[in-house]
Parts: sequence; C-alpha cells; structure tokens
Amino acid sequence: MEALSHLRVIEIGSSAATSYCARLFADFGANVQKVEPPAGDPLRQSAPLTPGGQSAWFAFLNFNKSSTIIDPAAPNSVAQLTSLIEGCDILVDGRDVDPAGCPSIDVGVIRQRRPGLIHLEASWFGAEGPYAGFAATDSTVRALAGLVKLSGPAEGPPLHAPDFQAGILAGLWAFIAATSSTVTQRHGGGGRSWSVSIFESSIALTEYLMFEAFAQGDVMRRIGTNRFWPNFPTGIYPTKCGWVGVTTAKPEQWRAFCDMLGLPELRDDPALAFNEGRLQNADRIERQFMPKLKARTAPEWFAEGLKRKIPIVPVPEISDLLQDPERLARGAIVPVRMGEEEGLTVGSVLRLTSTPPLQGGKVPAAGEHQVFAGIQTDASGTSDAAARIDADRGPLQGIRVIDFTMGWAGPLCTRTLADLGADVIKIEAIQYPDWWRGVDRRPGYVSDKMYEKAPCFCMVNRNKRGITLDLKRPQGLDLAKRLLAGADIAIDNFSVDVLSRLGLGYNVLRALNPRLVMMSMSAFGTNSVHRECRAYGSTLEQGSGLPGVIGTADGLPVMTHIALGDPVGGLNGCAAVMVALIHARRTGQGQFIDLAQIECLLPFAAPWITVQSLSGLPCAQAAPLLQREAAPPPKYVNRHPQFVPHGCFRCAGEDKWIIVAATDDHMWQRLATLIGRTDRAMDPSLRPAAARRAIEDEIERDIEAWTLKRDEDDAMAELQAAGVASGVARLPIDLLQDRHLRSRAFLQELERPFIGVHPQPSMPIRDSANPYLVRTAAPTLGQHNREILSELLGLSDDEIKQLAKDRIIGTAMLSEAELATEKNLYAN
Repeated sequence: MEALSHLRVIEIGSSAATSYCARLFADFGANVQKVEPPAGDPLRQSAPLTPGGQSAWFAFLNFNKSSTIIDPAAPNSVAQLTSLIEGCDILVDGRDVDPAGCPSIDVGVIRQRRPGLIHLEASWFGAEGPYAGFAATDSTVRALAGLVKLSGPAEGPPLHAPDFQAGILAGLWAFIAATSSTVTQRHGGGGRSWSVSIFESSIALTEYLMFEAFAQGDVMRRIGTNRFWPNFPTGIYPTKCGWVGVTTAKPEQWRAFCDMLGLPELRDDPALAFNEGRLQNADRIERQFMPKLKARTAPEWFAEGLKRKIPIVPVPEISDLLQDPERLARGAIVPVRMGEEEGLTVGSVLRLTSTPPLQGGKVPAAGEHQVFAGIQTDASGTSDAAARIDADRGPLQGIRVIDFTMGWAGPLCTRTLADLGADVIKIEAIQYPDWWRGVDRRPGYVSDKMYEKAPCFCMVNRNKRGITLDLKRPQGLDLAKRLLAGADIAIDNFSVDVLSRLGLGYNVLRALNPRLVMMSMSAFGTNSVHRECRAYGSTLEQGSGLPGVIGTADGLPVMTHIALGDPVGGLNGCAAVMVALIHARRTGQGQFIDLAQIECLLPFAAPWITVQSLSGLPCAQAAPLLQREAAPPPKYVNRHPQFVPHGCFRCAGEDKWIIVAATDDHMWQRLATLIGRTDRAMDPSLRPAAARRAIEDEIERDIEAWTLKRDEDDAMAELQAAGVASGVARLPIDLLQDRHLRSRAFLQELERPFIGVHPQPSMPIRDSANPYLVRTAAPTLGQHNREILSELLGLSDDEIKQLAKDRIIGTAMLSEAELATEKNLYAN
C-alpha cells in the first residue's frame, strides 16, 4: 500500500505550483482528481511540446492523476464542484494564479460544513502587499527574488534558467504545508487553510546570500558565467571530451586540485590559499589551469578527483541522463504515457524505501474520469472537537527530530520541521561542530568564539535546541541512542555510511525504535557508484543536467546559483520526511529514506528530458528507450519557448536589468502600446506568438530602447500598471529592504548572543494572515546540554558535570592543540 493512498485530493485552477503539489500526492498513491474546464487546463498548451503535440511540462506535473471536466456555464457546475470538494481530504487551489474557468465557489462556506478539510491555495505574491496584483511569470518572480542578476556574463545580460523553477519550489512548500496538516489531523487536529506565496518560496534559494549581504554589505556582483561570490573555482570547464564541474571550497581541496594539474606555483602562492584571493585573480588562474584540463576526459578527471577527495563531477547532457542506468534503476527517471506517445520524465525524487513512490504512469486526457454520482462526504470532517485546531500550535508540535545535519541542505530541512512546531534537537560535538559555523582551528578564532558569529549558521538553525555529544566515544554514543529511542525522526547529511560506522545505522536504530523515520541526505544516494564523491551544492547543479539547457546553443553549460543543490535538497528532504511521518503515525512503522540530493534538481529539467526521450521516434519504436539518438534540446537563452517577447532588458544606470514577458496576445498589445509601437499593437498579423517570433530581434530592440530611458523600478511600475508581466532583477541585498516583503513582515528580527539583532526570513506558507513567528534564535554550541540531558534523559547534575569533564559534552569548540591532545590520549 502506498503511503498516501488513504487521501483524496481535488486540484482546481491552473498553476505549476499547485499542479506539482498535487503530483507529489499522486506519487504516493493519493487519489488526485484534477478539475479542468472544457478546453482543458491551460498548462496543456505549455511549451516545450512533444513530437505529438503534448506538453512535456504538463505531462511531468500531472501523470497518475485523474481528470474531470466541469463546464462553468452548466447550471449545476457549482453543485458538482462543491460535491467533489466536500468528499475530499485536501483541496489544492491554483485559481489565484489562473482560475482556468473554475466555477465560482466559496471555500470558506464549504469549510464551515467540513472543518476537517485542508485547503491549500497558491498565488504569485500573496493576498496583500505592493506586488499582490502584479502580472507575473516564473522568470519575473525569480528576478525579483534575487535569482537572476548574479548569473551570466559580467557585461550582461544576466542569464536565467527556463521557466520551471519557481513553480516547483512553491509546489514543494505547498506539499510540506498540506502534509504537515495531515499529520495533525490524524492526531486530534483539524483542517487548516494554507496560503503559499510563489515569490517568497523562491527566496529559500536566496537566503544564504541575503545573510552574507547583511553581514558583509553590498559585496556581490555578477562576475562572469559560472563564477559566484565568494568561492573560486566553482564552475564548469571543457576537457578533452566533455565538460567537468569543479568546486574547491577548502584550502586543502585547492592544493589537491593544483597538485593534480601539476601547478605548484598556484598551490604555493599564499595569496591564493583562500577563496577571496583566488576570486580576485580568477582570470589569471583560469588561464593557467584550463589548458591542463584539456589533457584528459571528464570521466578521467572525475576518477582522479575521487582519489584526491576533490569535488569534481562530469557535467551530463540530457541524453546522458536518459542513458544513466542508476537514474533509471532508482526511479529518478521513469516511463510516462501521453496519449499515443510513450517517453520518459522525472519520477519522484523522494525515495522512501518501505513505501516507495509510483514508478511512472499515464497522463490523463481532459475529462477522462467524469465521476460525480456516488460521491460520499467524509463525516469525520464534521464539527466535532477533533476538527478544531489551536491556531497557536504548529502542526508538528509533539514531533521530535534528532538532527545530525550540518551545512545548508540538512539544516534547512530540519529548520522547516522546527518552524512547523517540531522539537528539533541538533547534535554537534566540541571536537567537530557544524562546519557552517565557519570552523577555523587557529587559536584566536577559537578563543574569540568566532564560530558563534556566522550569520548563515543562525539562518538555518533557528527554533532548534542544541546539544554536544562526542559520538566517537561510548558515553556519547549511548546518549545519542537514548535520544533516538524516543524520537520520531532522525536526519543526517553526512557522507554515506558515517553514522553506520559510528554504530547509528538504520538497522541498529530500527531495533531500538521501530517507528523511527530515518533519512540519509547524501549527495548521490547510499548505493550510488558515485557515493564516495565529495560534493557541495554547486557540485550537484553541475552534475544534474540543468546547466545543459541554459545559455547559448553553442556555449558552455551555465550554472544559475552558487549552491543550488543545497536548498533544493533541503526542501525535498522535508517533503520526503513528511510522507514517511504520515505513514509512521498511521501504522506505527518507520522506514529509511535514501534521498539523493543530485536527483532533487532533475525536475527543473523535466520537460527537456521528456522531449528528448521522444524526439524523432514514434511510439511503436519506443521500446529500447536507452538506445535513442536525439538532437539536444534547444536553448532559448533568455527567450521562452512559448512567450514572445520574453527577455532580460537593460535599464538606465549601471548594471540595471528587468525581465519583461508577454504571456498572451492581449498582453503583447498592451506592451507594444506602452513602448510606443501602436502600429505593431494594432497589427492583427502579430497577434499570434509564432508570428512575433519571426521579428523577435526587432521587438527586443524596441523594448530595450524604452527600458534604457527608465530606472528599473519606474519601468516595472509602468509595465505593471499596463498589466504586463515584469520583474526587476534584484541583488540579494535588495531583499533586505524589499517593500513587498516588509509589508508582509516576511523578515523578522531576532536577537542572539554574539550576533545581536539580525533578520530571519519567514516560511512562505501561512495558515493565517501573518507569518509563523520565529520563536528562538539558533543555539550556541551545547546551549541546551543540561536541559536535554536532565529533562529528557534523567541525568543527574553530577553525571552531567562528569560528561563535561570528560569532554563528551561542552560549550566551547576545541582548538587544534586541544584536539590533537585528545586524539593522542584516546589513541593510547
């Protein structure tokens, strides 16, 4: 039985965010009924299209759902839709993005009759605030969220990914919200009404750079394709055959990289020992090492990097993904049927091992499952006490999480659980604290407690309690096991087998606690052939296939973010845990989750994967899917496969840019009129986007002639007043003062020792008009040792003092000398 097969979900309206949310439910067996107008969901027309004319984007978002058509002009349409909703558990509502002909209903009235109903609605910017009425696209939202301006050539324009990121991120957040309510509902809670802001959802990717800007000021600029502040090199380079992604974040990785390439002069230059010096000399360094990389192929450099513990990974093309036996075996890429076509698309990346997701499926034809008779309303949702909720309680209150994670991805996952009310206990050690504290063993760094002053650590560890335990010694290991015996969830993002070698593998913990959900968030998966590869968030993007669909047709693969894999992996990890937690709460059975963070980026390239899997082959020839030869997917640069025009245009001032898009013929006419081309606005031959495509260069020159005369914010104000989708390309630092975010209290201020008052971004999901409050600041090292050991484990004061004396616990990081002394002591 699938983990969510007991749930019935109704999806209304049209948005990528709500479609993806609903698809995640369908992946785990929920009965998802998609309600469409007679012409079908508008997303059925979204490019890119398969050879048979099917939308590859729609296919990815909607397989394994059923489809019902309700004609809003029919006299019984409201009654039909109301009947469907009253018989479901969860209503996923995209009407604020596009109502798509949905009959007019009052969900508030329905929820009065069904208080147990979970309602999730998505909008571009939320119900209130200066941007609330803005026309938007995926790309304009990402521009405003600070996710466009830092990518691409230094001289511009910024380069950005195809239009599939913001909807996926918002869909993940929506799924997390809805599933958290499902956990509550089964244990004395009721239905919540959630809203998700697509704009705010995208800020999960910008948070790190926002915090760095808060701490260091206005230091970030676009510095070239595949270059990102503050690390270097963190890019993609040509080899003898193929492309390779390189990341050298640590001094030892840089030295090993130089040794590998035979460049001792770079290795021994003290000015290049740290990232700051290398970034300042990037051109000179690349001139020296890039010719060296041409001596071997990408697979050969990958093998060499494994030996030397350097994060190096081959950069695949889409065709490589389609022939990757590991991706196919794990269900990351799965078969999909769309009408008469059979191809491949991206499957669920939430790899639960006991209740796995469905492996592929069929895309419903519009109206394929017309069902109205016999729908029964679930009486369990009526107005008894179990259907009421306490607005002050987070939906995960009462859930305990043991957090072994470090860095960004894992801590973001556990922070989200904590934000939703779970009791998250973060485990570090005075010997090896979380490396995102900026760990440096030099004496001054330790004595001045600089490891307590890292804003990025504070960003992802709020609302948690912190304890230190030396897991390499029996006393610390025993205490960890006692905590795990009473926990609901355990999460780590170490390299594969680290916890197992310590004696905390899932087989051991399952015997202690059969209901425990345990997740490993490794880079490539626990059984991957690449399992020993060192990886950062940049490595994951480099190896995901996404860079291959960005940039110019004959250009190098283009990255979009300094560490895209980290926040995307963290949110997918949270979604996976929620599914397993629902199953555990219903059955008493926990399970192991093998999350491969690199797979979490595949959805962003899903339409291109599907199109290429089908390219040039009729259905009858589709059997040997792995043997297909197909042309690579087209690269649109800053254009769009469907919207014309669509681009990033220069404004008045230095490095000022705005994304402008015409999403339909009427918007095109308004845009042309605004920029003074009434002749084109009135030309009936230019109303179809295909006709405008033929003169796209000319249209873009006209738009830029108009934007160049205007400040970027003034240009956006004029465009939005005319109802034209547009968004200024912001820097992360701009978000700290963004008028829309400020009006919605998205950024909250918190005080913490060593840091003082600092901002904290809210979650983009709300179950009221206000954001969830950030309750507590990130813990200082070992801050809650006594509280947890005494209250949860019943240790006496004398026992706790002895643990501190033996350095099993502590509140101060050990220096290099202290660590060496301890190693020698226990080695003897």
